[in-house]
Amino acid sequence: MSSSPTHDVLNQPPPLTNDNLYAADPTLAQLVEHHHAGHHGRALTDFAATAGSTHYRRLGDLANRHDPVLHTHDRFGHRIDEVEFHPAWHELMATSLATGMQSVCWEAEGGWVARVAYNYLDSQIEAGHWCPISMTGAAVATLGDELPAWTARLKAPAYDPELAPIETKSSALCGMGMTEKQGGSDVRANTSVAVAAGDGWFEITGHKWFTSAPMSDAFLVLANTDAGLSCFLMPRVLDDGSRNRIRVMRLKDKLGNRSNASSELEFDGARALLVGDEGRGVVTILPMVSVTRLDCVAASAGLMRQAVTQARHHVRHRHAFGSALIDKPLMRNVLVDLEIETRAATAMAVELGAAFDAHDPESAALRRILTPLAKYWVTKRCTGVVREAMECLGGNGYVEDSGMPRLFRESPLNAIWEGSGNVIALDVLRVLARDTAAVELVLDRARRLVDVDQRVGKYLDELAALVADPGEATARIITERLAVAAQAVSLLGVDDPALLEAHIRSRILGHRGMLYGALPADLVHDHLVEGG
Repeated sequence: MSSSPTHDVLNQPPPLTNDNLYAADPTLAQLVEHHHAGHHGRALTDFAATAGSTHYRRLGDLANRHDPVLHTHDRFGHRIDEVEFHPAWHELMATSLATGMQSVCWEAEGGWVARVAYNYLDSQIEAGHWCPISMTGAAVATLGDELPAWTARLKAPAYDPELAPIETKSSALCGMGMTEKQGGSDVRANTSVAVAAGDGWFEITGHKWFTSAPMSDAFLVLANTDAGLSCFLMPRVLDDGSRNRIRVMRLKDKLGNRSNASSELEFDGARALLVGDEGRGVVTILPMVSVTRLDCVAASAGLMRQAVTQARHHVRHRHAFGSALIDKPLMRNVLVDLEIETRAATAMAVELGAAFDAHDPESAALRRILTPLAKYWVTKRCTGVVREAMECLGGNGYVEDSGMPRLFRESPLNAIWEGSGNVIALDVLRVLARDTAAVELVLDRARRLVDVDQRVGKYLDELAALVADPGEATARIITERLAVAAQAVSLLGVDDPALLEAHIRSRILGHRGMLYGALPADLVHDHLVEGG
């Protein structure tokens, strides 16, 4: 006796799989080429094919469904402080690190733009494993040539997860420990103490409240000596093969970023090497922080891109009330608004990478002002874009199988890590107070927008008046308005006048509603709807 289904599955979109994230992106390749990094295009295309594959997407899902597990002791009662990951995590790490994406910025011309692009692509599918990759590459900015054995292995395009002395390893990972229970972002309140132990070593007693990637081979940490807060490299395994006295107290139970183990560490006389000068710890570690802030911007732009791509894919294939959703005027308005935000975020991230690539005074000034502006603006806009894109899928978008809830849980993270909103806005104020060249540069660049729409001039005049008399209470207003203007300038690197006009009119001149999808009808351009 044959059986028949109770119904056929109709009007459901096919899975979005096996798509090349680089080749299909509407602006990324153009931006990479515009910023003189087009020679990385082939490698980026190859990795993007892997990242968009069904297999890689499945790895991302598995790594987040199976949380890391902390084992403080072995079966015999010996302290081991090890974190166990799902095999999917290790495959993600090995695949990504094999490209050299963490170190391309140190090894090749146009390498910072390439790093941004790799991060943007990789984070679309699984953002958690980019945290140790980010910190590993960023640590080189602080270490330089001071500890060459470590620097060489941090740059190596390989994944070696074994806990072993550095001299025996082919590659290494590096984490970062700055914040403590009592201080958070106020690292001057840190209480961890470092005491000289001879032969260049110090012994550190204290704790770190939030240290991601606790299975890293080393951590850059801050602790106090008699000279003040200082920076140290603390290895997990000492030269004789013994474990350093680093205790993993617990793993954080986080909203998102579940695949990545974030932990509380305690140091019981843990041995570490001084990096930089005693008493200059914050100054020493800041280059690393500057790089990880760049990574926050790129990752947020990537999350936005994947969310909007998933939304477009759904509405192309889903029909309601007689036609495809993508043909509905309101849906088209929403998609265009999300595209404007996403492409502008991408352009800002890539331009910031290009400023890291260049070595002239103007680019250095641009880095100083654009890093906090982009970190503040792009990371904060991410959550709204992902939430609206999720809604495009209706109830399907609220279901874990769609992948949208994981993107949504990930979306606030980069606005919090490496300095939350107020910290970053105050950083902008510090630049305004101390760096006339950077302030004048960002305002001069913004005046190029007047050639596109003369009405921008009034906006810039008001902005200049705000910048001339900044105060802490207006820090967010100033940061937001500077960021929006700087983002529009970044779009000059995209050969799309309609996109630039739509950004200026909707973001600078205010011709839109308070939420996404309230654009004037004449800004709903077909190529932005279709993703071209």
